[in-house]
Amino acid sequence: MRKLEIADADVMRVAIQQEIARSDESRYDHRLHGLLLLTGGHSCQQVATLFGEDRRTVQRWVTRFETHGLIGLRDGARSGRPATLNAKQWAALGRDLRREPQKFGHAGHLWDGKLLAAHLRLRYGVMLGVRQCQRIFGHMGFRLRKPRPQVAQSDPVKVAAFKKTAPPGTTPGR
Repeated sequence: MRKLEIADADVMRVAIQQEIARSDESRYDHRLHGLLLLTGGHSCQQVATLFGEDRRTVQRWVTRFETHGLIGLRDGARSGRPATLNAKQWAALGRDLRREPQKFGHAGHLWDGKLLAAHLRLRYGVMLGVRQCQRIFGHMGFRLRKPRPQVAQSDPVKVAAFKKTAPPGTTPGR
């Protein structure tokens, strides 16, 4: 029987490892397969080489399995970065965003990332970038609304007078 080969094996290996790292469930399965190979007689070093992991990582899998059983192979809770606003502030911000910015002394008519960053700094003492403020809108269920430009509603006579190009049917410069 002919040996099967995967084209661009090195690139595919990295892609598969990234896919495994993407999901909690696939990381758990990854560890289970590693332990299965260990029970089949492979060494920690062999499993580490096959899986693209460090030998010490595989040893930690074994220790966690021996100590806690299968549940020990699952990912624990990750704390991540602490929230900049607590739950009470988050709810208050949601109420703020449902009101017009002028009610808080801001010049704008609609909320945007820049205006929200200024509002958070002044009202809550929180410094966030514009892009992070734009993400907050999404998390709170808001969507970006842009006012229609004035040109779309302008007087056609004034628009024609302002245009640099000649109207159709006329020759420029004559």
